[in-house]
Amino acid sequence: MPRRLSDVAAFAGVSVATVSRVLHDKPGIAQATRDSVLTALDVFGYERPQKLRNDRAPLIGLVLPELQNPIFPAMAELLVTELIRHNLLPVLCTRTADGLPEAHYVEMLLAQNVGGIVFIGSSYADAGPAQVKALRERKLPIVLINAADENLDVPRVCVDDGVAVQQALGHLRALGHERIGLILGPVGHVPSARKLAAYAAHAEERGDLGWRSLVAHTIFSMQGGANAAGRLVGGEGVTALVCASDALALGAIRAVRKLGLRVPADVSVVGFDDSSLMNVTDPPLTTVRQPIAAMGGAAVAALMSQIHGHVVPVDEVLFDPELIVRGSTGMCAGGAAR
Repeated sequence: MPRRLSDVAAFAGVSVATVSRVLHDKPGIAQATRDSVLTALDVFGYERPQKLRNDRAPLIGLVLPELQNPIFPAMAELLVTELIRHNLLPVLCTRTADGLPEAHYVEMLLAQNVGGIVFIGSSYADAGPAQVKALRERKLPIVLINAADENLDVPRVCVDDGVAVQQALGHLRALGHERIGLILGPVGHVPSARKLAAYAAHAEERGDLGWRSLVAHTIFSMQGGANAAGRLVGGEGVTALVCASDALALGAIRAVRKLGLRVPADVSVVGFDDSSLMNVTDPPLTTVRQPIAAMGGAAVAALMSQIHGHVVPVDEVLFDPELIVRGSTGMCAGGAAR
């Protein structure tokens, strides 16, 4: 038992006396209050009393592909707050330097009798055939946020990637840019494929049949963005770049400068996510913001519905992004804003 019950009481939002009554299994305590105290004990790493150890709040796995991209820890932080508010205990699982795959984490979570899993920017299909079979057999509550694959048979919460590209292209066209490059993640990555479809439709509507040479696929990193931008700016002569992540956009800006050009005087750059600190980069990054608070809330709501035994539609829930204009975009040199 903790020496300072005040820590547990403060976290649970109750009095020390109430914590003591829960610990001694006294009657007259609302179930919601009891759950809050028990969850607080779990969060602080304290052992519950023996008679309460079978009454643990369900563990919820949060599976992320990485933590280097700031959007993933930002989303995880929102989900953690929301899950704890529902008396659920989050367990963060992400690929490490050793490259532990989703299958490893899913196997561990299943062994802990986990109450549900949220996959962020990943795919439960990546867990492997045996783990997917186990998930299906247990009918485990699952929600996917911005899934890397289609996963048509599970609840999904996604930003509308097509709208994001339309917003970015509309902004750049209004600034006079005609030759606009697109930097995406790997081939087969669903959010990138959706961005590509919107870009292709926009180009073909304008009669631009040479758009394929202005598209680059790469890994989601600053170096990937730099490599792709070097080819598109140096080799294809684009005057603007739309990037599938803020990290790609920052790498693109670095590459533009290595070519002796300026952002945005010579090349405009648009990112995607509006992750932390993008308003203080040099220049501040124009980007398309994901509404992660609304998306996280919808994901937790879908998870809670499943936990409570309700049937949840597997239709995809799409959220509109928002273009945030900052200093990395400007009028095309020699062009006129429209």
